[in-house]
Amino acid sequence: MILGDTRTVEVTPQDSRTTVTSNSSEMENIDEGQSDNVIKIPKIEENILKQFTREEAMNDAENFAIEHGLVEHTSLFRRAALAARDGDKYESIPELTEEDRTALFNEIHHRWKQPWALYFIAAVNAMAAVVQGMDETVVNGAQLYYFEEFGITNSWLQGLINASPYLACFTISVWMTEPMNNFFGRRGTIFIMCIVAAVTSIWEAVSHSWVNLMIARFFLGISIGVKSTTVPIYTAESSPPAIRGALTMLWQTFTAFGIMLGYIMDVAFVNVRPDIYLNWRLMLGSTCVAPVVVCCMVWFGPESPRWYMKKNRCSKAFQCLLRLRGVPLLAARDLYYMHVNIRVEKNMKAGRNLMKEMFNIPRNRRAAQSSFLVMFMQQFCGVNIIMYYSSVIFVNAGVSANTAILASLGAGILNFLFALPAVKIIDTWGRRPLLLWTFPIMSICLFFTGFCFWIESESVRLGLVVLGIYLFMIAYSPGEGPVPFTYAAEAFPLYIRDFGMSAAVAITWGFSFLLSVCWPSMLITFKPQGAFSFYAAWCLIGWVAIFFILPETKGRTLEELDQVFSIPTRTHAKYQLRMLRRRIGNLFGSKIEIQGEETLSSVP
Repeated sequence: MILGDTRTVEVTPQDSRTTVTSNSSEMENIDEGQSDNVIKIPKIEENILKQFTREEAMNDAENFAIEHGLVEHTSLFRRAALAARDGDKYESIPELTEEDRTALFNEIHHRWKQPWALYFIAAVNAMAAVVQGMDETVVNGAQLYYFEEFGITNSWLQGLINASPYLACFTISVWMTEPMNNFFGRRGTIFIMCIVAAVTSIWEAVSHSWVNLMIARFFLGISIGVKSTTVPIYTAESSPPAIRGALTMLWQTFTAFGIMLGYIMDVAFVNVRPDIYLNWRLMLGSTCVAPVVVCCMVWFGPESPRWYMKKNRCSKAFQCLLRLRGVPLLAARDLYYMHVNIRVEKNMKAGRNLMKEMFNIPRNRRAAQSSFLVMFMQQFCGVNIIMYYSSVIFVNAGVSANTAILASLGAGILNFLFALPAVKIIDTWGRRPLLLWTFPIMSICLFFTGFCFWIESESVRLGLVVLGIYLFMIAYSPGEGPVPFTYAAEAFPLYIRDFGMSAAVAITWGFSFLLSVCWPSMLITFKPQGAFSFYAAWCLIGWVAIFFILPETKGRTLEELDQVFSIPTRTHAKYQLRMLRRRIGNLFGSKIEIQGEETLSSVP
């Protein structure tokens, strides 16, 4: 079985030993010698257990149960091994009970029929995202007043104060994620960071100087960075493959809801004693409520089973899976399958330097480059110039501060409403198609918005600028909005997942900081026309990169993604180019033969 382009992995079930041998040329040169019109894609064996015989798989599962204190469940684990190996043929497995077959049927045909514990984790995810969204956008309206109170007129200082949370994110907080998750677990980390979020929100509200406000916002960034890394991982590790994308993307969907609430708080408090600048303090202080709610919720849900497996606490992982799957067979199957793949992952490790392994091991490197790409483009698609500065943009278009804040609320509402369809289609359409369809539309909308600033009529200019921004949010919300955090949370193998997700989130917050600091000065230097066109061009660049680089991940278990990322980037890019040529050729009546195309998981 191929895992990465440099190694073949063989697992011996009887003694749970795994050996790795070099096989560097097979994957890298798979299409050498092919004609220009034919490309052969290697067949990926998605299920590592297919190399076991039925009896070997059952014996291995039984040994696993005995070794980890689950002796009373040996019969269950023997059946679970068959379900893991041949689950798509469950009707022909005589060892399964009728209850087992019903559970496997429902998993396929009623994928949303899940235990309450799974949806409770999704609710925790959603509420933590609300905290995130509000923290990001209440500043949108508040800045119009605290700049005035503190007499801040320098555009670079304005950008630095607004961007200080994201400076903390990419320099400190995301790198705290791995040790905090390792020590406190997913739930404990979320609890601690929500306490930090509540305290810093109050600190912001009572700040007596711009220096004090900037320090408070910097510490708020510690909470933002760790939460944004941990919560998607917690959800992804707890969810079954069929709805993992939908549940994980609730992070971004309800971040959009939190963004909308942030705008609502701005509108609600904008006229509360603006003469003594009480309004912006209430805006920033209003964000202390949601994190307290998350703290109250998080301890009622189960811990991530994969975190327990990482700690070699298999019995606790089994208890969690019983709550999350609701059926003993499904819990045992997922636990055993997780165990088998973790055995293989351990042999991918070259040492203890996770940074080095993220780029030296081909499977990890491809996960990193794909995750980094979508995280980078989440910033350079231009969305956060709207999230952070829409009120300033509307003021530049010629309206009052109150009207600008109200217009920003409209953008927040659209962001949330049009993120909702992605909950369903992210696991049916997939991640790639959502991005490939929406990036060109975002580019057009940004060009349109920027060019509208040349219109002399103030009323026409304002109306079209608002229209362009609203259309951009409609395109962004189901695509580049939910995909990056979902994709990064599932792309990395377990042993490096915390570190890989931290690095990916550092990318998005690092460029968020850069964007936030630079935007006020970009507006002055390049004018709105040039500033919006800059990000419109990046949307087109991102589309090309995603088309050639990004593999599809929908419908795979987190362990099966090891094989998805075993396909070399060069092979993936060549395949996508040939597919594009074939589609163009078909328009003109010519045919380009693609052999084995159904085996490449990234076909849109």
